[in-house]
Amino acid sequence: MKKHYRVIIVGSGPSGIFAALTLSRVGVEDIAIFERGKDIQDRKRGRGMELLCGWGGAGAFSDGKLTLSPTVGGFLSEFIPQKELMNLIKEADETYLLFGAPKEVLGQSSDKTEALYQEARLAGLEFIPMEIRHLGTENCIPLLQRVRENLRGKIDVFFETPVKELRVEKGKATGVSLHDGTSLEADFVICGPGRVGAEWIKNEVARLKISSVPSPVDIGVRVEAPASILRKLTDLAYEAKFIYYSKTFDDRVRTFCMNPFGEVVTETIEDIVTVNGHSYAKKKTENTNFAILVSNTFTEPFRDPIGYGRYIARLANLLGNGVIVQRLGDLLDGRRSTPDRINRCITHPTLISATPGDLSFVLPYRHLKSIIEMLEALDRITSGIFSRHTLLYGVEVKFYTNRVKISPTLETDIQNLFLIGDGAGITRGLMQASISGILAANEILKRIRKK
Repeated sequence: MKKHYRVIIVGSGPSGIFAALTLSRVGVEDIAIFERGKDIQDRKRGRGMELLCGWGGAGAFSDGKLTLSPTVGGFLSEFIPQKELMNLIKEADETYLLFGAPKEVLGQSSDKTEALYQEARLAGLEFIPMEIRHLGTENCIPLLQRVRENLRGKIDVFFETPVKELRVEKGKATGVSLHDGTSLEADFVICGPGRVGAEWIKNEVARLKISSVPSPVDIGVRVEAPASILRKLTDLAYEAKFIYYSKTFDDRVRTFCMNPFGEVVTETIEDIVTVNGHSYAKKKTENTNFAILVSNTFTEPFRDPIGYGRYIARLANLLGNGVIVQRLGDLLDGRRSTPDRINRCITHPTLISATPGDLSFVLPYRHLKSIIEMLEALDRITSGIFSRHTLLYGVEVKFYTNRVKISPTLETDIQNLFLIGDGAGITRGLMQASISGILAANEILKRIRKK
């Protein structure tokens, strides 16, 4: 470990990896990544924080959806013109292809997608068409291993070495401090801690007095139903993304991370267990799952949406000793699901460790009402999803740090300190997270060349 680096990158998720790739490709030396998790070959799916931390970040065990649309997966369109964003999507996509992403693109426009768009509007839904390159859960690790090998010898990577603090002097980033007391200097610091690091970066932003506002918190459920019910959507769009504004509360509700023939899985973030979903390129189950998330933005005096989301998740863990599963019919009838009722359910759960229970003890009425309304609207375009046999798993929570005031190149008010990726609250998926790393690295390259 050197005492001084040209660039220090915090986190080795897609944003940090693409920053490192961009810098190393043109020969920039003295780059270091500090990662709280393990190297890719040492990570094991299902082992608590290992699911979210380590080389590749949470994306390593995701189903690997690369969204090729500028309107989905983050807020980068607020920082750069759409033409530039499309060029960056193409650049990142070509990099993924270079390391083994499949050539097939799903969800391409057709007369049928236009018909679905119109049908959705009649149901009170907004359909967001988008093209996707799907890696599949089993293909994410091999691809990340190839990236790791490409960077070996070009950059220093320190695993199980979390950064304690970002070092700043006179309004300029000067390096980082580690938990063992080591202080390291750097000309530039790129911070991409991922969603799992949202709480840490939120505290750092507050400590350094960087201007920010709370991000919305997304709380909801993972929905699972027989794949045949949703095949109309998944055959056409693969991941069908819909937005709905609830009639009762006017809250924004959206579908997220649809997994055709996939499985429901758990995520552990420190002391809480939440739910997620995956799908494989080849292995298939008989079900399709997706999330329904309700977005809420809090105003003064409350400024801790992450804490609120954690509270809801902990309540579910307290009542269900982990994740709770409930039949939609039981929820509507005002009763808990029991093991016997789940066993009689036409939809066979893919997450067998989930505890049958009652989500109405966990989710606020406002969220439950919005979720039910969304399912009713979806049933108008894909009949059968609003069935008593549809399974709901809870809770699914997406943590994002406060939206920080940053430049179009993702630099903060502090000179040479860049915030990137999902943990910075500006992206919501693999592709835009990757692009954020490219954006920050490109700006650093300009300054290095100028010097």
